[in-house]
Amino acid sequence: MADPASYRPQTGEIPTTPGVYRFRDPHGRVIYVGKAKNLRSRLNSYFANPAGLLPKTHAMVHAASSVEWTMVGSELESLQLEYTWIKEFKPRFNVVFRDDKTYPYLAVSMGEKLPRVQVMRGERRKGTRYFGPYTAGAIRETMDTLLRVFPVRSCSPGVLKRAQASGRPCLLGYIDKCSAPCVGRVTAEEHRAIAEDFCSFMGGEAKRFITRLEKDMGAAVAELDYERAARLRDDIIALRKVFERNAVVLSEDTDADVFALHDDDLEASVQVFHVRGGRVRGQRGWVVEKVEDATTPELIEHLLQQVYGEDSDNQGRIPREVLVPEIPSNHDELLEWLGGLRGAKVDIRVPQRGDKAALMSTVRENAEQALKLHKVRRAGDITVRSQALQELQEALELPVPLLRIECYDISHVQGTNVVASMVVVEDGLPKKADYRKFSITGAAASDDTAAMHDVLTRRFRHYLQDKSAQLPKSGEVPNSGAGEPSPDDPALTGAKARFAYPPNLVVVDGGQPQVNAAARALAELGIDDVYVVGLAKRLEEVWLPDSDFPVILPRTSQGLYLLQRIRDEAHRFAITFHRQKRGKAMTVSALDGVPGLGEAKRKALVAHFGSLKKIKAATALELTAAKGIGPALADAVVSHLAAAGASGEAAPAVNMTTGEILEI
Repeated sequence: MADPASYRPQTGEIPTTPGVYRFRDPHGRVIYVGKAKNLRSRLNSYFANPAGLLPKTHAMVHAASSVEWTMVGSELESLQLEYTWIKEFKPRFNVVFRDDKTYPYLAVSMGEKLPRVQVMRGERRKGTRYFGPYTAGAIRETMDTLLRVFPVRSCSPGVLKRAQASGRPCLLGYIDKCSAPCVGRVTAEEHRAIAEDFCSFMGGEAKRFITRLEKDMGAAVAELDYERAARLRDDIIALRKVFERNAVVLSEDTDADVFALHDDDLEASVQVFHVRGGRVRGQRGWVVEKVEDATTPELIEHLLQQVYGEDSDNQGRIPREVLVPEIPSNHDELLEWLGGLRGAKVDIRVPQRGDKAALMSTVRENAEQALKLHKVRRAGDITVRSQALQELQEALELPVPLLRIECYDISHVQGTNVVASMVVVEDGLPKKADYRKFSITGAAASDDTAAMHDVLTRRFRHYLQDKSAQLPKSGEVPNSGAGEPSPDDPALTGAKARFAYPPNLVVVDGGQPQVNAAARALAELGIDDVYVVGLAKRLEEVWLPDSDFPVILPRTSQGLYLLQRIRDEAHRFAITFHRQKRGKAMTVSALDGVPGLGEAKRKALVAHFGSLKKIKAATALELTAAKGIGPALADAVVSHLAAAGASGEAAPAVNMTTGEILEI
């Protein structure tokens, strides 16, 4: 733990202008990002009396080893830059709101030539319009109902290509839930117009479409076209069913997002109701750990930054009104920022009375219940994870807590396509963003111990290279523009590093030979602060380097369960990569790598001669008889095949059903 006085900048060096500052740990990771109207005043508050800081701030300044700052021209620019850096570096001492569940959205890919409607989760895509969020059951029913009235394409790209190639639509085209642009029933422009109508209806213009259908139904009745009138009647019933599914809570001209918050000393729960056209169209929730000593106005500021800043396509997503329990800090700058994202004025206010205040109370009750449910669900998980990490630390007699564990596994078939995996667990939970895959070739692929030595050497050599790079010192960092870090900013180098910071414990899949190989790799690199163990599958024994006897953990030990889960995840990740690599190797052709020989000409050669054996036996002149093969390309094919034949025999083929090595 660092002493804040060791990296405290001189008071006279810190400017008094607005800006954004970053604290970094000894590994160069950004652990906190903040903004200030007066940088000198704010930064001095961290160092003047560290012992008097609040517990979480005290932990942050002692975990850091340097601080740097960037001056900006206004408080609005500091708001933008702070959000950019929090999103870029994900500092662990900043409040980050994460969904308490993954909500499905109804998405229309307007960026495609033939827009597609589908249910989507996860990150938003450019050129796609989103509606919701909804519950999983309601969104499927809504989509199925609306496709009757707005027959937009909902098939996958593969189904679309097959329909275009065969000239026959899929099942949805036959049952009139798709306008079948794939076979020309409607033009691309007509299909896009249908998709626009779908989006307009979902955007709150339901009454316009219902009124139009009612007029069309009346006209059909007047013309005695009762079949068409009956279809229009059913369409109207379907639209009304979707339209009336959401309760009316406010006046019909109200578009608002209603946020409410409930918190305690450790965590905060946030709920939001999305009101469009006076009806609740969706609901979302977040639960956040209060790692940062922030007031309610500051929490609301961070919340609005992250909710509305996560997607560049905000014009249809940010409403006219944002109702909050308290006015956020930097209110004026937030209004200007959100107005710029929306392209129109945005009002942030606290409802005091009436229907909006009543709805705010309902949202607050949801937030309170969500926090209670979250604590009940997490209580067991946190206890078990803490117990597992503590048991493992005590059983292995390690002097440091196991904040980060990395596990490595080797995968191959008969020594071919040798690969390795690295999985990462932080605080007992997998961190998939830090997973890595390795391809192993040459002498290192000769056996598992050599492969393990090679992988650990490569991984920690990268760590030493990053560590030897000059870490940033406390001081000013130039800014290239409002809201954008400089291209030469050393923070970008750290953020995009090939490997994250080193683990406290390395786990290898195997027994004593694999453990000794891993320990030898670390020793050769001069690394003595990373501990190594191995987990043998046969008896689930835990091996330590240079030990004649394993550590036997009780079968009911949470520490053993944790090691097994990590080992199994590393095995799964390695097997998946090995299968991908093996699949590619099984489709390799002797004609691959011939300069100028693409897929079409390769197929033409095979079609003309019938087999690779006949191609090898043909002369350059005979090869030119194939379509698209000229003299120069024929010479290149002959030279390539001759060189491949001279380099040795091909690798043996493997029967993937029995595992038998086939003779060539």
